[in-house]
Amino acid sequence: MRLRIDLAYDGAGFHGWARQRELRTVQAEVERSLDTVLRSTGSSLTVAGRTDTGVHARGQVCHVDVDPETVVAAAGRSHEPTMDALRRRLNGLLDPDIRILLVAQAAAGFDARFSAIWRRYAYRIADRAQLVDPLSRGFVLTRQRELDLDAMNAASQHLLGEHDFAAFCRRREGATTIRTLLDLHWDRDPAGLAVGTVRADAFCHNMVRSLVGCLIVVGEHRRDATWAAEVLTGRRRDPAITVARAHGLTLEEVAYPADAELAARAHESRATRTLTPPSD
Repeated sequence: MRLRIDLAYDGAGFHGWARQRELRTVQAEVERSLDTVLRSTGSSLTVAGRTDTGVHARGQVCHVDVDPETVVAAAGRSHEPTMDALRRRLNGLLDPDIRILLVAQAAAGFDARFSAIWRRYAYRIADRAQLVDPLSRGFVLTRQRELDLDAMNAASQHLLGEHDFAAFCRRREGATTIRTLLDLHWDRDPAGLAVGTVRADAFCHNMVRSLVGCLIVVGEHRRDATWAAEVLTGRRRDPAITVARAHGLTLEEVAYPADAELAARAHESRATRTLTPPSD
């Protein structure tokens, strides 16, 4: 049986999502709790998006393959639906900085990573003195200069679409840096914070925080709006770009197609990506 697990976490206390020896990670904590509840060993989660150290999530999705009998046994004599009982027991073992929001039997063909059609992140910045709130300092970046969101949005337009984002990614051996950026825009939330919404079919390592770092430079009028396009086409990291700090970033949502399209989407996502040549 494949289980879909939706979860949220405060990334401040974790060395990212992925399991690492002798370090506290989200994956390791959830897998340990699964093994305890299911009385099993070797639970292995597949995640929609590996978040870096300090990055938060309120809409993360993962899956795990389990023996159906162990799931029923884990519910015990609870009168709750089996999956609700499993969720409750997992939350009872996890620290408060991780919460399991949903446990459900996955539809046929579901793969948390490869079936996803897009991931959406938000980056929050307090760029005015009156917006700096000590109670939210773990989730919002503070800047001393007010940002020009119009300039940032103008620069963002040059980055939309399918491109090689090598200039904004930390390279990994054998991994492609070709991505389709579906949405990138900046608004003020009701409190006045500058919020960048970033949505793509997938992201490479450090991509979102590098994009934010580039656009902050534009928003502070240290570069003009066309600079982002120049960096993109250069396909190499520009030393003027600082990767924005992790604590301002939250994975908000992962989207999937209709159940009948899950397997096809997973097959498509596994294919090696190349840039589509421009039409005449």
